[in-house]
Amino acid sequence: MSARHLLAAQGEEFHAPGTEIFEWGPLWDGAPSWVTKPTLIVTLSVIIVVGFFWAASRRPQLVPRGVQNVGEIGYLFVRDQIARPMIGKDGDKWVPFLVSTFFFVLIMNWMGVVPVLQLPGPSHIAFAVVLAIFVYLLMWGLSIRSQGLVGWFRNMMFPPGLPKALYVLYAPIELLSVLVLRPFTHSVRLFANMFAGHLLIAFFASVAWWFLAEKVTLFGAPVGLVGFLMTIVMTGFEIFIQALQAFIFALLAASYIGGALHPDH
Repeated sequence: MSARHLLAAQGEEFHAPGTEIFEWGPLWDGAPSWVTKPTLIVTLSVIIVVGFFWAASRRPQLVPRGVQNVGEIGYLFVRDQIARPMIGKDGDKWVPFLVSTFFFVLIMNWMGVVPVLQLPGPSHIAFAVVLAIFVYLLMWGLSIRSQGLVGWFRNMMFPPGLPKALYVLYAPIELLSVLVLRPFTHSVRLFANMFAGHLLIAFFASVAWWFLAEKVTLFGAPVGLVGFLMTIVMTGFEIFIQALQAFIFALLAASYIGGALHPDH
């Protein structure tokens, strides 16, 4: 007998969490409608990132220690693993932007596993879309400045070296990819992973709470134990996915910047 049927036989039924866990009203009565938990999380993420790097660079030492050491490791990681491989010779100029992007997304994502807060910022698609649109507009500006508007579209749709007949298929596909699919996939990839991961953890936590605290039965307790263990496992896995998605978002941003500055690559 399934857990659902077991509870139904007792006159009650387990309800899995749904999209309502992402819906938040004002933090207090009378607060503006935009003062919600998601906006609080984004604001805290900005404060944490700015505060951390301010502390790391406030009193620089020749031999870094403490916060400065951690800050330099983070900076070098973004420079060597994201900026230089994706942008090339101009990569160092864009390290500050990419460091800010990577750590801002990372902290917003990790808010999903912080007790009490427990909500990744990009699980609301608006935040992911705003970041993606900013990168998208930046790509447009750099492409036009470095290649010219006509040159950008020519390099995008008609790169040299391809058979002329292939351009009939390649040009419209590349135009659609760059102008439409890039900002869409850039934002949706981040949003979908944060949304699904948070929902999955909430489901297992709800199962654990229901069967181990709310409705304890001989047959339901093992189900609750599985839910508890899966909550722990999925939380650890989600921490990794959250870091990976921050890396991928910054990596794609660097890739778009590199393509705008160096269309030949």
